[in-house]
Amino acid sequence: MARYIGPVCRLCRREAMKLFLKGERCYTEKCAIEKRNFPPGQHGKTRKAKLAGYGLQLREKQKVKRLYRMQEGQFGLTFDRAAAEKGVVGEVLLSKLERRLDNVIYRLGFGASRDQARQLVRHGHVKVNDKKVNIPSYQVEEGDVVSLSPRAAKNAQVTASVEAVKGRGVPKWLELDAAGMKGRVLSMPARDDVNFPIQEQLIVELYSK
Repeated sequence: MARYIGPVCRLCRREAMKLFLKGERCYTEKCAIEKRNFPPGQHGKTRKAKLAGYGLQLREKQKVKRLYRMQEGQFGLTFDRAAAEKGVVGEVLLSKLERRLDNVIYRLGFGASRDQARQLVRHGHVKVNDKKVNIPSYQVEEGDVVSLSPRAAKNAQVTASVEAVKGRGVPKWLELDAAGMKGRVLSMPARDDVNFPIQEQLIVELYSK
């Protein structure tokens, strides 16, 4: 399945919540969901879908997949890898999603959105322990140091994004060095570090069918 390239605000409205897909705009009154908090389409404002069982599980999976900007196959593979590890499957899944390099770049504030963060990784502007890594799904480990190339560090959009994240803060499992344009992974992300309403058990139930 091809990656969705339409208006990302439609995805937020489909899930009836902010997925923070458009960077700083999502933190302002210009956010589309502030004006139209109902599903897109001709009947989105009047039709109320009644979800139960499989519908709820599918909706939750779609929400998380869109939040982390992943394709169906990528998300399914991540779940399979989480299920093969020891621990609570849902919590391991969320930890793996948080440890993706593109998500870490976003969490540190180097990218205003996960799409922008993925672009930085893809274009070779990101280093992990001083080695260039251009794979967005790369899993960071405790103690890793993530940094930007000198060119990316001087980019106006990147510097503006870092300034913005200073006010919001970064997750406690990460440490930001804004002056050096780098960050450190202090620990593995725990369930409490995922500050977004996710019911991961519904996803586990969906894939367990």
